Amino acid sequence: MIRWIALATVLGALGAGAGLFAAMESPWRSSITAWFGAPEQNARNETLAQDWPICTAMTGMGSEADWAELDPDFAAGKKALVAEDWNGAVVALKLAALRDPRNADIQNYIGYAYRRLRQLRPAMQHYQQALLLNRRHRGAHEHLGELYLALGDPAAAEQQLAILEDIGLVPCMEIDDLKLAIATYTVAKH
Repeated sequence: MIRWIALATVLGALGAGAGLFAAMESPWRSSITAWFGAPEQNARNETLAQDWPICTAMTGMGSEADWAELDPDFAAGKKALVAEDWNGAVVALKLAALRDPRNADIQNYIGYAYRRLRQLRPAMQHYQQALLLNRRHRGAHEHLGELYLALGDPAAAEQQLAILEDIGLVPCMEIDDLKLAIATYTVAKH
């Protein structure tokens, strides 16, 4: 019975999040429609995404001792990320998300693993979910900016950088990483 209640709670939260996303005006909405709407656009984006290197190494993952207090699946997901086992990370982190559906870090990490698997659509969905849960999530803004670069939209990446600069009162690793990714992208395109 407890499992059914937990499942109903998770499905309700996901439904509410989807409804909120559908109802809200977002600068991402038109971009998403443009990217994923037309088949010829999808083919162009897939080629670009595969040609573009992934910038972030997730260096701020912490040590194993830091994970001792975490949900076992969240800890297993973080270990899988460090080991670059992207499929294992997705599986473990999705299990953790079932128990903690309001955790923006979990959603960000799932998005990161999907991006490393070059599955950009689910990566986008999880980054946006992380930002619905925490609009000031620096990691999600950085990773979303890098995803925009993979999709060939440096202007959207610059918007994420501007948001990061507004969020942070002091310079942070996420700002530096996204600046470097944008600079690398710009040099590669010229």
